[in-house]
Amino acid sequence: MPQAMPMNWLMLYTMFIIIFILIIIKLYFNNYKMPKYFNNNNKLMNKNYWKW
Repeated sequence: MPQAMPMNWLMLYTMFIIIFILIIIKLYFNNYKMPKYFNNNNKLMNKNYWKW
């Protein structure tokens, strides 16, 4: 049984990391995909669109 524990912890850590990354992506797109930015400066948004 102790040999199977690291795989379970790795799966749990990977799940937490994936959920955390998805939350960061949602917050990023909610903050930067605003109509203000698209109306004011489309060129800057197109240049810095994939700026993580």
